[in-house]
Formats: sequence, structure tokens, C-alpha cells
Amino acid sequence: MAKLRQATEEQLPFISVLNYGEAEYVGIIINQDQYVTSFYDIDAIKTPEEKAQFLLVGETWWWESNRQVPINIFLRHEIEPFRYCIKTFNSKDVRVLLGPVVNLLNLTVRRIKRKSVQLVRKR
Repeated sequence: MAKLRQATEEQLPFISVLNYGEAEYVGIIINQDQYVTSFYDIDAIKTPEEKAQFLLVGETWWWESNRQVPINIFLRHEIEPFRYCIKTFNSKDVRVLLGPVVNLLNLTVRRIKRKSVQLVRKR
């Protein structure tokens, strides 16, 4: 099991594993805030060809974005065909077992660097 987990983390770093109730779900998290967790459930994808396409889109998102912007915003047109496999859960009952978590609220936090300027008078 540890080898499978390590292989998943290395080869598919954008994939997350969630535990909700008694079930485990595998997919890409769209957004998780304090109330709701939304994600694309890979097991709900209908065909192997669609799964392959989904993994390609996930890989593109992972390597070409800053990973803070949700996949459905960064690759809106590419991920649209997989809209049917979105699942939404109550966040207080979700446990993320593996993988990255995207939270849109983290984008609104801006870090302001303040510079202090000291004027020195030449004599």
C-alpha cells in the first residue's frame, strides 16, 4: 500500500484522495472552504478514454498553473466535459488523505511588504 501511495504521489501529484463517511473518493479537488468541498470524482468518469483525457488535463493544470487557482478556472474549456462527475460534500465530514487542496480564500490574502525609507542628510 505504501508503494502505491508513493507511486501516486510521484506520477499523479494532482490527484487527491478524500474520505467522506465510510467511502473513499479519488479525484481532483476544485475548492475546499470551511463549508463545502467540491471535486472531480475520477471513478464517475464513464470511459477509459475520458479518464486518460481527464488525467492529461490534470497534469496540464499541475505543471502550468501556480496550483492555487482551481482547475475549473485555469482550464475552463478543457475541464468542461467532466462537469458531470463533480461531487460536493460538507467540509466538516471530509478528510483529505492524500494530495493537494485548493482553497480560493487563500488567493484573497495578500502579503504587503512595507519598505522603510530612511533619509540621510549629507553634510
